[in-house]
Amino acid sequence: MNKVILMGRLTRDPDIRYSQGEKATCIARYTLAVDRRFKREGEQSADFISCVAFGKSGEFVEKYLHKGTKIAIAGRLQTGSYEKDGQRIYTTDVVVEEHEFAESKASSSSGSGVAYSSPSAASAATPASGTAGYDGFMNIPDGIDEELPFT
Repeated sequence: MNKVILMGRLTRDPDIRYSQGEKATCIARYTLAVDRRFKREGEQSADFISCVAFGKSGEFVEKYLHKGTKIAIAGRLQTGSYEKDGQRIYTTDVVVEEHEFAESKASSSSGSGVAYSSPSAASAATPASGTAGYDGFMNIPDGIDEELPFT
């Protein structure tokens, strides 16, 4: 089975091209910075994964994704090679089959780092406009711990 699931941020705006011919197909290429869970001293803290999306998936990338957007992707690994100046170059790309946003639009533009917010939850938890110190999270009432069955 060839299945890859990753979550990270785009390192730059995607490179969008269309194939030639009667049925032009969108081809979107981008690099995803994926944080490493465990970091050793002297090592980089992220891996930079080359991704490519074709057709409708590529059009989605063109329309909605830009540098810094946090997304989760699912796809498959594809390896290849080509020759440049007499030297063999090997490539590994993730061919993306699915894209999911991993944070709300408000979180990505403000840089607050709040992930997985749904629009309905965000609107229900948002206090009156102009409230200072709002961090995107709903206040949990004191004493709720006694009511939870799994504590």
